[in-house]
Amino acid sequence: MTTTTLLSRIALDDALVAEDHAEESGFLDPLDRITCPVHRRWIHQCCHSDLHVSQVSGHRWCRPCRRALEVAVDEVLGTVTLRCPGCARGSHTRADAQLITACEASLTAATRAARRAA
Repeated sequence: MTTTTLLSRIALDDALVAEDHAEESGFLDPLDRITCPVHRRWIHQCCHSDLHVSQVSGHRWCRPCRRALEVAVDEVLGTVTLRCPGCARGSHTRADAQLITACEASLTAATRAARRAA
């Protein structure tokens, strides 16, 4: 493992521990995390997983089509978009906005960690 990769990994590990503690203490809503406690990755790296679809809260879910939304993460531009493969609707709900915000913050944090490690 290169030094850059190791330092980036340490930054992720620190963020995971901090968010785990903040969530357990009631200071962080689990849906506002920028790290994933299940996959132990930055949220933008795993938000495409079916584990991140919630029909109840509407996260990555198109209620009219009853389908999971597709996620496109552009790490160069730092953008995240959601799209329904059925009706092609984009993000419209508060849950969609919450996921996009978390992913964009995750992208920023991962980029900063990589720069510090370089």
